[in-house]
Amino acid sequence: MAKIRKISLAAVSVLLSALLILSGFMIYKELSDRQKEKEDFAELAELVQIEPSDNRHPDEPNTSDDDDTEPAHRRDLAPLFAQNGDCIGWICIPDTEVDYPVMHTPKNPQKYLRRNFYGEYSVSGVPFLDGRCGMDSDNLIIYGHNMRNDTMFGSLPKYMEQDYRQAHPVIEFETEAGCAEYTVFAVVTVKKYDDWYGFIKAADREEYEKQLETIRSKALYCADIIPEYGCQLLTLSTCYDSANDGRLLIIAVNTQ
Repeated sequence: MAKIRKISLAAVSVLLSALLILSGFMIYKELSDRQKEKEDFAELAELVQIEPSDNRHPDEPNTSDDDDTEPAHRRDLAPLFAQNGDCIGWICIPDTEVDYPVMHTPKNPQKYLRRNFYGEYSVSGVPFLDGRCGMDSDNLIIYGHNMRNDTMFGSLPKYMEQDYRQAHPVIEFETEAGCAEYTVFAVVTVKKYDDWYGFIKAADREEYEKQLETIRSKALYCADIIPEYGCQLLTLSTCYDSANDGRLLIIAVNTQ
C-alpha cells in the first residue's frame, strides 16, 4: 500500500512539474509574441516617418506664405500601401501607445481582428475601419483590441480620467488625402449592439443631430463641443466589460 502511495505521489509530482513547465512556456511565448508585435509596429512607424526637409539656418526667417498651415502629410504612407493594399491610413494619439496603421476590408470586415499587418495570425490584430465606412462617411468607426499591455486600444480606458483627456485631446487620422485632426468630445460606454454602430452616414441634419443628442445622453464625459452637421466624426471602439458585451467609445470631431 505504501509503495502504491509513493508511486501515486511521484506521478502527481511529475504531472505538476509538467504543468509548471507548460505554463511557463505558454507565458514566455505570450510575452515573446507581444514583444515581437511591438517591434513589428515600431518598424512600421519608423518606415512612415518623414525626414525634415527644412534646411534653413535656425536664425534665418521663414518667408513662406503658408506659415500657419499644418502640413498636408505627417507620414509617408506610400511604403505601407505598397506592402499591403488593405492599409488605408494611420491612427495616432500623440504621446500615447496608439500609433498604428489602419486596415479596411469591406468584403471581409473583420479580416484583421486576429491578423497582423502581414496577414499572419496575431492575438492583437490591427486597428481596422468599419467595412461599411467610406472616407466620406459622417462617422468613421475604427475598431481595436483592448490589450492588457496597453497596446492597440488598451490605453483608451484612460480617457475616463480627466487629466488624461486634457493631456490627449486630439486624434490624428492620416490617409492618402492627408492628416486630419479630430478633437475628442465624448467618452461613452455602450453595449456592442448600440445604435451608434449603425450610424455611418446621416440622411440629413435631423438624423445627424439626433444621433449626437442620443450618444451624448449616454456619455460618461462630454466636452462643450457640439459638432455641427457636416463635420466628420471619428469613433474609436474597443472592448470594455466584455463579459457583459460592453464597449468603450472615444468619439471625436474634425472641425478643420
